[in-house]
Amino acid sequence: MQKFAIPQPDLVTLPILDSDELFPVRRIYCIGRNYAEHAIEMGFDPKEDPFFFQKNPNNIDLSGTFPYPRESNDVHHEIEMYFALKSGGSNILKKDAHKHIFGFGIGIDMTRRDLQAVSKKLGRPWEIGKAFEKSAPMGPITKIEKCGMMKSGKIFLKVNDEVRQNGNLNMMIWKIEMQIAHLSRFYDIGAGDIVMTGTPAGVGPVLKGDILQANIERLGSIEIKVV
Repeated sequence: MQKFAIPQPDLVTLPILDSDELFPVRRIYCIGRNYAEHAIEMGFDPKEDPFFFQKNPNNIDLSGTFPYPRESNDVHHEIEMYFALKSGGSNILKKDAHKHIFGFGIGIDMTRRDLQAVSKKLGRPWEIGKAFEKSAPMGPITKIEKCGMMKSGKIFLKVNDEVRQNGNLNMMIWKIEMQIAHLSRFYDIGAGDIVMTGTPAGVGPVLKGDILQANIERLGSIEIKVV
């Protein structure tokens, strides 16, 4: 039996809708500025090449609460659809990308916008603004056999019953297959990887006590309370 020098960290998993199985998470990739109106509202050209940053698997939270993080006074919501991979590789062709998808789900990329802005200004990585504790509230995975390829569908987020973000998945600049093909040029993507696919316009701040409801057509909704 293998001995570890310290207690073995917990394996991060996501529930699967209508299943008693769990999906083990290996990595989380996030594409930036993948909806044109969001890119514009953030002051960038939507025609730029795609880029990705990462969150950590243990940033995933299923509790339904989001504790307002330390060292920030400007935390924003960003609703995103994610997809989960059952297989992968390198240099995957766009026409083959769909074969690697296990399913889809709802996530929120919570962002310490003030700390991210400092990082951008100084030319530093974004992790301090993106990859912090409980910064990735998520819902269960719906298998692709049930929901299809999710090329279109309403995506919207309410804060205290007021719609803040409202778009459609067909507004993505870089479609799902393109994201897989692009990622696999630079990484050996594989089973257990999660990809967050970008957020529509309307991102904004949250306050303690706010109730966030994230909705994606055919995937249902998740509700988060800021505490």
